[in-house]
Amino acid sequence: MPVAEYEWTETFDITPEVQADFDEHGYIVVRGLLTKEEMKKIHKAVDHSEGITKHSYQIPDGRGRSSGYCIWSHPGDDVTGMVGRVEKVAGYSQKLLGGEEVYHYHTKLVMKEPQSGGTINWHQDYGYWYKNGCLFPDMASVIIAVDKADRENGCLQVLRGSHKLGRIDHVFVGGQTGADMKRVEEVMKICPLDYAELDEGDALFFHCNLLHSSDKNDSTRRRWNFICSYNRASNNPVYVHHHPQYTPLHKVPNDAILKCENFTDMTGKEFVDPSMDKTVKADLTTFKGDK
Repeated sequence: MPVAEYEWTETFDITPEVQADFDEHGYIVVRGLLTKEEMKKIHKAVDHSEGITKHSYQIPDGRGRSSGYCIWSHPGDDVTGMVGRVEKVAGYSQKLLGGEEVYHYHTKLVMKEPQSGGTINWHQDYGYWYKNGCLFPDMASVIIAVDKADRENGCLQVLRGSHKLGRIDHVFVGGQTGADMKRVEEVMKICPLDYAELDEGDALFFHCNLLHSSDKNDSTRRRWNFICSYNRASNNPVYVHHHPQYTPLHKVPNDAILKCENFTDMTGKEFVDPSMDKTVKADLTTFKGDK
């Protein structure tokens, strides 16, 4: 179980204690970051046939299975966009990264379907993002459970404190970019393995060098989650690639999700075309978006 857990309230903030936990462990968990009422809006958004999932595709895991992905570069003004813009997601991420201005690097919806969702191989997010021209690991992500995530349906696993290693070598594993497993096996002897079992609306904030993975979903329940990723404005990528260069992020108050009634207008989100992403090898026959 996670070692650094907090309950979200209106007064929760990134205090020195919270920051110290993040710096020491490479992650923190905030229970109930999104309320039940907010999660109802989010379920309506992701389950809508004309919503974001029409832009999804599959990435194989090299073990005979795959997981679904839908990735967008800019938040937009729909319900899912509000998730990446509210203070309790974007603002907390900025504080955890030292308080300097951050921008929205991308958000993804990861979809592990019942009895078919694949493994996410051990990796650091910076293993991908270094290749995109981000010179410094001044980046972080927030995983938000859309569905209950536990060991049975392939919840996130992290190696506590592994962000202190710095970036390790990554290679292709199936369609994914994965960490050098010989090195990971050595790290596992030192860094404790934590299972991030999350209820709907729970969130895990983590550093871009934290080693993490997740198992296949053999259960009868789906396991979907958002991952909102942020980059410091000062760390503008030196290469133009499939994720955005620095673009000012217009954060919104925490009540913006509940106030938003836009479930289908995806204007401005710029969904990622997997054929343009050189860090993965997607199954392009499954891509539902614009070619």
